[in-house]
Amino acid sequence: MWQMINRMLLAWALIFMSAKFALAGELNPERRKIRVGVVFDKGGRDDRSFNAAAARGLDEAKRQLGIDAKYVEAMDDNAYEPAIRTFARKKFDLIIAVGFGQAEPMSRVAVDFPEGRFALVDAPSSQPNVRSLLFSDHEGAFLAGAAAIMKSATGKVGFIGGMDVPLIRRFDLGYRAGVRHMQKGGTTVSNFVGVTADSWNNPPKAKELALAQYNSGVDVIYVAAGASNAGVFDAAGAKSKFAIGTDSNQNAMRPGLILTSILKRIDVAVFQTVSDVQTNKFTGGKIEFGIANGGIDYAFDRYNEGVFTPVLRSKLDELKRQIAAGVIKVPDYYVEADRATFKK
Repeated sequence: MWQMINRMLLAWALIFMSAKFALAGELNPERRKIRVGVVFDKGGRDDRSFNAAAARGLDEAKRQLGIDAKYVEAMDDNAYEPAIRTFARKKFDLIIAVGFGQAEPMSRVAVDFPEGRFALVDAPSSQPNVRSLLFSDHEGAFLAGAAAIMKSATGKVGFIGGMDVPLIRRFDLGYRAGVRHMQKGGTTVSNFVGVTADSWNNPPKAKELALAQYNSGVDVIYVAAGASNAGVFDAAGAKSKFAIGTDSNQNAMRPGLILTSILKRIDVAVFQTVSDVQTNKFTGGKIEFGIANGGIDYAFDRYNEGVFTPVLRSKLDELKRQIAAGVIKVPDYYVEADRATFKK
């Protein structure tokens, strides 16, 4: 019962903050000035996708809450820990690491600075002073798969992931499930940009993969590859085929060819965490965002209104209701991988 109430409260909070984040600064003028440090992954702050979603939350916190904020764009994996540790040594009130690749560096720093407060996007942490901001990416990918196959004229759709890691396999599995749910005979082709962190910022490689998929008969591609998404959108433009964006609303990057974007409300999660630190309500542990509480959704605006038809939107809204109610159980790669390991 309490779990249901908490989910409802979180859902209302997300809806409210999505419209105007919060009137926090106006409602509570006594909020204290805090310093927030953010470490973005290799895609960079302005990747127009994953990191950009976190950056919007940070910018809104600066505007609404009057915080001081600094950020670092890590050039390689070895830069994560020094950046996080520098913020900790300077006693920033909150340090946010954007990306699962920062899980281990953040945990090491959190142990060394037990009085510090940390937030980690896309990965769990066992440290009590770390808040893990987790998202049901597989649910959003399911919506993308359903939309893709409904729009497809060939019955053949594609997925392009960034780095070949469990998180992106989770996208792939959810996408395939959405395709199968809407069309049993639908075909899905999957590729990954690479196996290193450079995969998040390699548009030329993503474009090459997308062109190959389009040439094979694919006519809609869902991409979850950070800054590499731009390469898929270029290929969609070259072939006049459809693509689906992710994390941020990317519809404007190729108006009329980006069918929709699957939204991952990292901006809301970041804003709320900053607000909690400022009002001394911060706690560690996991907070999960999915379709049921508004943490995952799809984008509809003037850039895709001509191609994302009312029939498509109506069907996706119905799928959202069924997922939220537990009628549809979207397969989760994390769970499936655990089962496979257990069976061994």
